[in-house]
Amino acid sequence: MELRQLRYFVAVAEESHFTRAADRLRIAQSGLSASIRALERELGADLFRRSTRQVRLTPEGRALLVEARRALAASDAAREAVAAVQGLLRGSLSIGSLQCLHAVDLPAVLAGFVQSHPGLDIRLRHGGSGELVEQVREGRLDLALVSRPAHEPDDLVVAPLSSEPLVLACAPGHLLAASGKVRLEALRGERFVDFPPDWGTRTRADEALASAGVERHVALEVTDVHSLLDLVGNGLGVALVPRSFSLKTTRVRFLELADPVPMWETVAVSGAPGGAAGAALLEEIYHASR
Repeated sequence: MELRQLRYFVAVAEESHFTRAADRLRIAQSGLSASIRALERELGADLFRRSTRQVRLTPEGRALLVEARRALAASDAAREAVAAVQGLLRGSLSIGSLQCLHAVDLPAVLAGFVQSHPGLDIRLRHGGSGELVEQVREGRLDLALVSRPAHEPDDLVVAPLSSEPLVLACAPGHLLAASGKVRLEALRGERFVDFPPDWGTRTRADEALASAGVERHVALEVTDVHSLLDLVGNGLGVALVPRSFSLKTTRVRFLELADPVPMWETVAVSGAPGGAAGAALLEEIYHASR
């Protein structure tokens, strides 16, 4: 089994189409098909179910995809390690991040990092914490900056970046807006605005309210901070959010929560072992978050 075959296999799996995969790899479709057939013969299993319109992974193919991504990531990491010894970082680095990351000014860090390592291809995607952690596990991301997982994964490296308290966000005209510290019990019966269930702040808010014996109704789900704050500011619900969200608007009232105050932690999640490029970027992120 050759790394070239694994790269071809991953391309077909991601494109679900031999022609598109061949175009992406810039090779002839006949050569790509022959390589996949040779890989299937070597493994003694069909990796794809083929049709005239698209191809789909078989159970054997899905099992191989996870390991193929890991093998390719390890190969890239080995090349990066040699390049790092030579004082040069090159190749590609895929990063995942929460949409509003207050632990570090990621655009500024990336700007400096790209300037220092112009041969490195940086790729960035936003998403929820659960989704991004899973993509690190699958080898689709080298590094993700996310909320601390409720259950820390044994197969990944989790490094803390920052911690801050959750606060209550409500409209200025809300009955609780003139309060001092708010007890979680006072939120019974409130309508909530929040992120999707696999987002870290949603998980932390769920845990805090459940610990206080409060059942809540999330009436409005959004996928960006600004929409959440706009909905709260217009009186459509309240939200439990990290305190740093208060820097985003003056149209929302932010109130401290009474003890015990639930905390929201930001962490960096990476595969083990990580590549030289990921380790170098993580060092820059640590420096910028201090």
